[in-house]
Amino acid sequence: MAHDRTSPENVHDGHDPAPPGGSVGHEHAGHEHAGHAHAVAERAEHADHSGHADHSAHAAHGDHAGHGDHAGHGDHAGHGGHAGHVDQFRRLFWIMLVLAVPVVGFSRMFAMILGYELPDAAWVAWVSPVLGTVMYVGGGRPFLTGAVDELRARKPGMMLLIGLAITVAFVASLGSSLGVLHRELDFWWELALLIVIMLLGHWIEMRSLAQTTSALDSLAALLPDEAERVDGDRVVPVAPADLVVGDVVVVRPGGSVPADGRVVDGRAEMDESMITGESRTVPRGPGDTVTAGTVATDSGLRVEVTATGDETALAGIQRLVAEAQASSSRAQRLADTAAGWLFWFALGVAAVTAVVWSVVGAPDDAVIRTVTVLVIACPHALGLAIPLVVSIATERAARGGVLVKDRLALESMRTVDTVLFDKTGTLTQGRPVVTGVRTAQGADLDDRALLALAAAAEQDSEHPLARAIVRAATERGLSVPPASGFTSSPAVGVTARVDGYEIRVGGPRLLEESRQEELPAADEWRTDGSIVLHVLRDGVVAGVLRLADEVRPQAADAVRRLRDQGVQVVMVTGDAEAVARSVAQRLGIERWFAGVRPEDKAATVLELQREHRKVAMVGDGVNDAPALAQADVGIAIGAGTDVAIASAGVILASDDPRSVLSVVELSRASYRTMKQNLWWAAGYNLVSVPLAAGVLAPVGFVMPISAGAILMSLSTVVVALNAQLLRRLDLRPRS
Repeated sequence: MAHDRTSPENVHDGHDPAPPGGSVGHEHAGHEHAGHAHAVAERAEHADHSGHADHSAHAAHGDHAGHGDHAGHGDHAGHGGHAGHVDQFRRLFWIMLVLAVPVVGFSRMFAMILGYELPDAAWVAWVSPVLGTVMYVGGGRPFLTGAVDELRARKPGMMLLIGLAITVAFVASLGSSLGVLHRELDFWWELALLIVIMLLGHWIEMRSLAQTTSALDSLAALLPDEAERVDGDRVVPVAPADLVVGDVVVVRPGGSVPADGRVVDGRAEMDESMITGESRTVPRGPGDTVTAGTVATDSGLRVEVTATGDETALAGIQRLVAEAQASSSRAQRLADTAAGWLFWFALGVAAVTAVVWSVVGAPDDAVIRTVTVLVIACPHALGLAIPLVVSIATERAARGGVLVKDRLALESMRTVDTVLFDKTGTLTQGRPVVTGVRTAQGADLDDRALLALAAAAEQDSEHPLARAIVRAATERGLSVPPASGFTSSPAVGVTARVDGYEIRVGGPRLLEESRQEELPAADEWRTDGSIVLHVLRDGVVAGVLRLADEVRPQAADAVRRLRDQGVQVVMVTGDAEAVARSVAQRLGIERWFAGVRPEDKAATVLELQREHRKVAMVGDGVNDAPALAQADVGIAIGAGTDVAIASAGVILASDDPRSVLSVVELSRASYRTMKQNLWWAAGYNLVSVPLAAGVLAPVGFVMPISAGAILMSLSTVVVALNAQLLRRLDLRPRS
């Protein structure tokens, strides 16, 4: 799909950007890719890569900022603000633990079990009832209010089960102490232990969820408390919230950038790991964009603010993390359904237990067995199994530079067997670089001198090819002489006087106009789709330059590691066959689609899907959006456009293609943990509820109510600890 090399879109400063037979590097015909080959930097000036505040895909995401509902787990009483409830349950646990000691110690039943004598005093008999009532009202309050909320919402769940269990135990014990019911129904010590153990389980749960939700708090904490705004000759301290677009701020060594902006003065190595997950620092200088929350590690900068508040990339990341943690998923819906069924299962078993034990002539045992069933059947572990895993997974992902916008996409990633990479801007840098220099035979200059002359002639040009030549000379440490009389001729080349010579740089039409023959190296280089520019000195060919779209240094490693995991890697590009073949061979990609029009990329995804493949599409441009939406999983490179991000379920904050491996690893690990938690939570109930009901009573085994409480809370602890293992995942791109 060759560009028209004489069209205004493709001719700049006289350069011919396409070799005969196809386009190179810029597959986005008509500059559909915002900002052309150097789009990464320019797009950052105009779009919030991580999610703009008015972005259609992020509508109303601010509603999630408080994160009160934590993946469906917020229905529990008082589970809205996790940090506050950590303190609540910790405080209640320690208070109730202190009260439980005399309740248990002065319990007649407990003393009988352990075989010790209680003091023969009237007040002894009232220690357990009085303190037990305090524990029921105080320690049981979170569960009782939760039970009422579930009844009002007509969504019976774990809080209602806990509320029923402690209420039955309290009423039976109080009746026993008052002499209304049988003395054997004295459950004060079981009630005390049940409340203490339940509070301990909830404390652990709330602490786990609070640690997870702190991912959002830690993102917000990346911003400095104070910004230094340049006001004339003064530097004035202001709050970051008071900055406006156009302000210039000072970022001192070791300081955080208070808002998205563009460097106007200074150079620094920036630590962007909190945003991209990339551990290495990145050099930033005048004209480069910097993101709020990143840190200048070695020197200071002056930054012109381009976005503030909700418009910054950091705010977009916060919205995406909150959205991902608040959204539902297949596994969560399964867990919610199972928890609902488990409530009715437990209630049914409890009813049958009460009837059967009453019929066989043991009313006291009927109450004990019923309470034990209600306690042990609480689906608390099941309710925690999925939300905690997903919350930890999305938090770990955000820290590794992987932003999960759609949980279903994350769940689907484990089944993907084909990853389709867009070439430009994804596997390649999306900008041309000088890859070869060759001087003409007999010329009295070497390759370095030839490149310096070409850079001198090009230094007043803004064309991407000119910028590539100047950049190559700078990176090689060459001394570029001054030039004068710069002119450019459309579709021909540029001309300038350098060191007394007339230096011209251009493509095939420059040679035709000058009636010069191209060097033999030109044909050789064109076979792999490279751009070829000749350098003329006083009308004679002095040498030739080879330019190509730069392959990302991490791309080959990403392709190899995906293949090692059994994933087929495919490349799609609008470039000519020669370009596609060259890049594919360098990266070890065995299948590619070349000459694909932007509007046909989605059809390429569909073609792979018709081969019964699960396809993940990785892209960054406007023209990738339909393909990202068509794919089973759409993955947008974070430096890409808002449209691409809107169409993707997963966003890579960095442009390192190895981050795709992190998505695969995260998907597989989180699914494995979810499955383990579901099996444990559901399986434990299916086994323990019949035991609690007394099915083994004929052989002499009857489960104590305290054992039921311990088992129930233990299941919650096991699920929580298993989910915590995900925190060991390091999702940062690594070699």
